[in-house]
Amino acid sequence: MKKYLLAAAALTLLSGSAMAQTVLTANIEPATTWVRNFNPFNQTSARQSTLDFIYEPLVIFNRFDSNKPVYRLAESFKLSDDLKSIEFKLRSDLKWSDGKPLTAADVKFTYDYLKKFPALDFVSIWTFVTDIKAIDGQTVRFTLANPSSLAAEQISQLPIVPEHVWKDISDPVTFANETPVGSGPLTEVPRFTGQTYDQCRNPHYWDNAHLKVDCIRFPQLADNNQMLTATADGTLDWGVSFIPDIDNVYVSKDPAHFHYWYSPSSMVAFLFNLETANENNKKAFNDLKFRRAVSMALDRKTMIDVAGYGYPTLNEDPGLMGELYKSWADPSVKADFGKFATYDADAAKALLDEAGYKDKDGDGFRDNPDGTKISFSIIVPSAWTDWIDTVNLAVEGMQAVGIDAKIETPEEAVWTGNLINGTFDAAINSLPASASPYYPYKRAFSASDKGKTRFTAQRWFNPEVEKLVTEFTHTADLAKQKDAMNKAQRIVAENMPVIPVFNNPNWYQYNTKRFTGWSTKENPFVNPSISRTNPARLLNLLALEPVK
Repeated sequence: MKKYLLAAAALTLLSGSAMAQTVLTANIEPATTWVRNFNPFNQTSARQSTLDFIYEPLVIFNRFDSNKPVYRLAESFKLSDDLKSIEFKLRSDLKWSDGKPLTAADVKFTYDYLKKFPALDFVSIWTFVTDIKAIDGQTVRFTLANPSSLAAEQISQLPIVPEHVWKDISDPVTFANETPVGSGPLTEVPRFTGQTYDQCRNPHYWDNAHLKVDCIRFPQLADNNQMLTATADGTLDWGVSFIPDIDNVYVSKDPAHFHYWYSPSSMVAFLFNLETANENNKKAFNDLKFRRAVSMALDRKTMIDVAGYGYPTLNEDPGLMGELYKSWADPSVKADFGKFATYDADAAKALLDEAGYKDKDGDGFRDNPDGTKISFSIIVPSAWTDWIDTVNLAVEGMQAVGIDAKIETPEEAVWTGNLINGTFDAAINSLPASASPYYPYKRAFSASDKGKTRFTAQRWFNPEVEKLVTEFTHTADLAKQKDAMNKAQRIVAENMPVIPVFNNPNWYQYNTKRFTGWSTKENPFVNPSISRTNPARLLNLLALEPVK
């Protein structure tokens, strides 16, 4: 009886502790069911709460604060005077979530591991780094392939994993990492079902004193419509979805607590797979005149006003600068090539006529100059309703000038896999925002990243552009960086490997009913989006406190 009473008392204490937990509810990604995968190197099927929250970066660079470094696992870094090497010093007494020490040996192991398994290296770090040494338990030195003023940012893009876990994984590419051992604030997964999962506090997190949220709960939401419902009824505290007419359908429900803040962010563009297996389509896709004509057939303003409810920012810059990087734009580039990034259906038809694209089989659509058929689908994630509407408008524009284009809507993970593997014809895609156009150019046009990331999906590579992008990092002199970027954007604009249409807003909805401390338009201390392309989401989390 005594044992029973003691057990009951313990259960009561545990229940009370669980009830007292501070749980924030959020959405990052749409899904028809959750799959338990926390592999930080997986670019398709891993949960998008893995990076940053389970695996903390060495450093986070705050784009909303002049790109200043915010030290996380590292307490400092030092770039050599000749920009040819960099040393990171880790915080003392770091631990993994299982209580074992996190040291410089783990950092060295991680990068050596990526060299052994290059399929994991989604930023091709070993084209950038030539050697890594653990100087002592806290210090790691990277030797660089070329001088780079941006070495710390490059290296910090990759997660650090524990050697004692990963050294025995025989196939890390397919490893689901269902019970992760990490370094970030939320490493524990006490509940995981197809409909919801929780990520909870790491008992050994070095910065637990600043973490006021015990768990983030991720309900399964299949598409933007379900996300809208969960946002508007107050279920979600932190959101990253497109919500049409947001002031009426969301803010008006509880103006005191329901808020959003949209700032210019990732560039959205249409692209063709220049290496498609469809030989007939490949002929057209690799013809610059065809790509230019398609670009001129796209009514960007209607895409923004109708599909995007006016939230996106127009991008008619063939050099990809747009509003986000306007200080980097070379005006002469837009003067020379801007007409090809502007809606003009008549000019599109004229260019197609001039290039020999005519309807030779009488089906109402243009064929290749040699008479072979052009017909393709544009892939877009099935849950992203604003992008689906954007693609439908693009299809209308292309069909109006005689191009046989259709829409195809796979799930997001399938769409991502197709872009990475090159198993598609055409797509809508985006490039992540950063402090300068260096990173979008590096991610989109690096041949070494082909087959590793969706950002190289167009499979267009130019040695001169790659050389100029590398030169950008060889100096911290802004004038020299601008000179390199001016030359690079001219080549890109002339070749139109991707077709920009607009810049998405930084999607961000937040509910102050249960939590305060959010980054806001009035207090923009950090990029607040919970998107997986934004490491600074960790800083927004650490600023939050439950309403008392």
